[in-house]
Amino acid sequence: VQLQASGGGLVQAGGSLRLSCSASGRTFSRHAMGWFRQAPGKEREFVAAISPSGGSQYYADSVKGRFTISRDNAKNTMYLQMNSLKPEDTAVYYCAASQGAVRTTAYEYWGQGTEVTVSS
Repeated sequence: VQLQASGGGLVQAGGSLRLSCSASGRTFSRHAMGWFRQAPGKEREFVAAISPSGGSQYYADSVKGRFTISRDNAKNTMYLQMNSLKPEDTAVYYCAASQGAVRTTAYEYWGQGTEVTVSS
C-alpha cells in the first residue's frame, strides 16, 4: 500500500483544514487507517484512527471534538477534518495504514507527511 497525504498549509488559530490521504491498491477497504503528527522537537503522536469499514473511530484526547476522521473506500481516500485549530496543532501530519482491525499503534505503511502550521 502506498499512501500520499495532502491538504496541509498555513491557517490562523480557530480556522479549519481538511487533510486527505490517497492510497494505492485494491485492498484499501481491508485496512485500518490512522493519522499521526510530529511537532518540531517532539515525538510522533497518535491523532485519530478509523476501522476498515469506517464504522469505528478513535481520537487522541487533545483533538476530540475538534477533528473528524472519515474515509471513502470507493475513492481509496481517508480524510481528517480539523476545526478550531490551535497553535499546538502545528506539526507534520502523517497517514498510516495496516491490514486488519482499527488500532492506535503498530501501523505497517506510512505516507510522506503534510505540514500544518497554525498561527496565533
